[in-house]
Amino acid sequence: MTLIHEETALPQLQERMSKVDTAWLRMDTESNLMMIVGVWYLRPQITLAALKERVQDKLLQYTRFHQKVVEDALGAQWVDDEDFDIDRHVVAEVLLPVRGKAGQTGQAALMERVGEVAMQPLDPAHPLWQFQLIEDLGDGSSGLIVRIHHCIGDGIALTSVMLSITDGGRQPPRRKQQPRDDADWLTDSLLRPMSDLAIKAIGVAGSGMAKSVDAWVHPPHPIDSSVDMARMGAQAVSDVAAFAFMPDDSHTRLKGKPGTTKRVAWGDDLQLDAVKAVGKGLGASINDVLLSCVAGAIGSYLRDMGEDPTGKEIRAMVPVNLRPLDKAYQLGNRFGLVPLVLPIGIANPVERLFAVKARMNELKGSFQPVLAFGLLSVAGLLIKPVQHAMLNIFAKKATAVMTNVPGPTEPMKFCGSTVERVLFWVPQSGDIGVGVSILTYAGRVQFGLITDTQLCPDPENIIKRFSPEFDKLLMLTMMLPWE
Repeated sequence: MTLIHEETALPQLQERMSKVDTAWLRMDTESNLMMIVGVWYLRPQITLAALKERVQDKLLQYTRFHQKVVEDALGAQWVDDEDFDIDRHVVAEVLLPVRGKAGQTGQAALMERVGEVAMQPLDPAHPLWQFQLIEDLGDGSSGLIVRIHHCIGDGIALTSVMLSITDGGRQPPRRKQQPRDDADWLTDSLLRPMSDLAIKAIGVAGSGMAKSVDAWVHPPHPIDSSVDMARMGAQAVSDVAAFAFMPDDSHTRLKGKPGTTKRVAWGDDLQLDAVKAVGKGLGASINDVLLSCVAGAIGSYLRDMGEDPTGKEIRAMVPVNLRPLDKAYQLGNRFGLVPLVLPIGIANPVERLFAVKARMNELKGSFQPVLAFGLLSVAGLLIKPVQHAMLNIFAKKATAVMTNVPGPTEPMKFCGSTVERVLFWVPQSGDIGVGVSILTYAGRVQFGLITDTQLCPDPENIIKRFSPEFDKLLMLTMMLPWE
């Protein structure tokens, strides 16, 4: 059953996969599959027929979603799947009461199912994505599980895709949807501007980083100052050394060799306005507040498990966008990674907040995201064993992967229903067994967690601590002298 209308059918396409995307394609292991997994809560319920119609009308306007991957001696190619069948990629499931345990809620059954599918590989003979619809969660809502392989695109690109298929979402541009090979991107965006002294300071905030990288290609004017050049060179040398000689982070029960099963959890969300108020009162950013809550929740969990985290810090590898947001439709992967230190051993919530703020300030002006992108580009050229050895560098230096994404400020509509809640998890590479996601959506902040069951069998016991950690900061903020 074809999924593309005749009037919009595209010609047979075959193109080389970029080196970075190839790296993500080959990064699958028994413990970690390189899939981005998301969940939408929809109210009222939607039907499978309506979902298939939306996918056919909008999602397949993106060529990647009707292409499969064919590997060869030089890497991999994107090739149109002549045997494409929408029934293979858009499926329905029943969780309650067939799968549900006695007394189990729809949300609990959905969490259990998401953990299961996070470890089920996508069919490599066809396009690497699937939508799974649970039409009835038992409370008048539907749940939509989305799985997309990371080689198709990064979080920013796939967020753009998912927004475009909502009611009233923008159609993808008709111009070329795919970026140039990352070898050209690295040359034009990094090496040539460096030789022309056209690099400015880089900020780690996603959009700021993207604008800076874009400015490398089209600098407004050359930088002639030898002082600026010296400062830039010193920063680059410092970051290369820091990346190469970074020590392993503190050992905790969350760090070790992962197994082959995962669990996911999400809990109550926070009001964004309250988070902003706490940040303003304590002189910190929204990110500082949220990351402090993450560190506090993990530290509290470890204490209750009988492990003393005092004096310990763990690292979370944080993706940083390297492309202008107006080019997100191009798909592919254009992000770097920065190692963010989380001071889990600081029990005092205010002291911990300022420690997080200091760590964030240390990352400003860093070249580490671009260095990480370069490593991924090189890794895409290597045979799989060597690639895994290189990428395990990240795993040895970190305990978790963490993303923090701002979503729409107003609730989205999909097939006439309201998207009440949005959750997602990015994959963990190498032997990393913990993934933390923070998403701001419709004035609320949602925390999600995915863990390997050998390292953390009960992620819900970490999730439930996020709100209490925030409440501590809120209480202390309210005690400040306000004018």
